Amino acid sequence: MNIVWHTFRTPILCAAVGILAGCATASKPESMVAAPAETLARHAKTVAVSTIGGKETSSVGKSQISDAAFAQALIASIEKTKVFSAVVQGAGANYMLSVAIISIDQPSFGLSFTVKMETAWTLKKADGSVAWQEVIKAENTATTSDAFAGVERLRIANEGAARKSIEAGLSKIAKLSL
Repeated sequence: MNIVWHTFRTPILCAAVGILAGCATASKPESMVAAPAETLARHAKTVAVSTIGGKETSSVGKSQISDAAFAQALIASIEKTKVFSAVVQGAGANYMLSVAIISIDQPSFGLSFTVKMETAWTLKKADGSVAWQEVIKAENTATTSDAFAGVERLRIANEGAARKSIEAGLSKIAKLSL
């Protein structure tokens, strides 16, 4: 028995870690949609949206937030909160909202994962002049009560940080005189 354990110890431990760790899963746009607590002012203008700075999730890496998922969550949040009258694709919008994911600080280990996200928001008028610009910092913590598996906890923490960033950005835009 002792010889068997010493011979297969490393492969068995590696397999166990792999099973417990699981594979990273991408953030889900529907879990990042803003749900502001306050009633937001509504602008009777249209907006086009662009996002940059996101990363695709690799099955062997950490959970990430892609540009497409973040843009989808941002558009759904604008439509849900009605901060603008409509989201339009391409040219023809009254405003252009660009959000850049500057950084996402993620833990590697722990029972609770706190993700810190920094985004740069720029709202431009159709003529290209800047109407508003601000860096927004948001964070969210996921614990073992949210998910036992670390990869799922990290995804949930990512989604919460993104949702809080979107909520803060739209709340600030709602307070602007456009």
